[in-house]
Amino acid sequence: MSPVHRTRQRTAPGDRALDPLTFALDRTSPVPLYYQLARQLEAAIETGALAPGNLLGNEVDLSVRLGLSRPTVRQAIQSLVDKGLLVRRRGVGTQVVHSQVKRPLELSSLYDDLESAGQGPTTRVLRNERIPATADVAAALGLAEGTEVTVLERLRSTHGQPVAFLCNYLPTALLELPTERLESTGLYRMMRSAGIALHSARQSVGARSATAEEAALLDEKEGAALLTMRRTAYDDTGRPVEYGSHVYRASRYAFDFQLLVRS
Repeated sequence: MSPVHRTRQRTAPGDRALDPLTFALDRTSPVPLYYQLARQLEAAIETGALAPGNLLGNEVDLSVRLGLSRPTVRQAIQSLVDKGLLVRRRGVGTQVVHSQVKRPLELSSLYDDLESAGQGPTTRVLRNERIPATADVAAALGLAEGTEVTVLERLRSTHGQPVAFLCNYLPTALLELPTERLESTGLYRMMRSAGIALHSARQSVGARSATAEEAALLDEKEGAALLTMRRTAYDDTGRPVEYGSHVYRASRYAFDFQLLVRS
């Protein structure tokens, strides 16, 4: 077995972000040291051991503390800057920005996905009311235009940073949707608790620029790239039970696909 060098940081005054962390760097491994360091830093960000706003210091300090060459540290940091996880700030050093949410493209709740990934999701309900269904909402839910539906608008955040603006429409008679519960759990979890068996969905994913209103909600600049998703979910009887139109910060969010080769 190859020897592994475990490095504990000696932090400079005022920079405590790396204090509890130990990096296991295998100098005999064919895996480059910069890649080993980058993966372990990324894991620390994903788990919250390095939180948004934490300072790592500059490249010179990091190379001394980790016992690595400056080019190795620079390459590791740049790979995470390119992913949007770190940012270099003049006169400050390297700072943790956030961890990107990676979500499997399947019938699942964003809340459940974030919670299972240890991302600490929180929800702010912006709208919860009953309205007449527009033509597109009625068509998605298999209802007559003008039928009363419940509309929900929610802002989903993780580690205190907004990730997605969620707009959902449901048949009014489907289940009770108290705001306080919507702010403490996920919509699909509430549906399952009400005995609704989600079975399948039709979903489309796209991209566009943020409007001024969306930018303000998502802490982005107007015109920033957003991912979009429209989904109609069906229960195990084939009944449409939910129609959603969501937008996600492209800088903080990604869909994971598993592709199968058809022979």
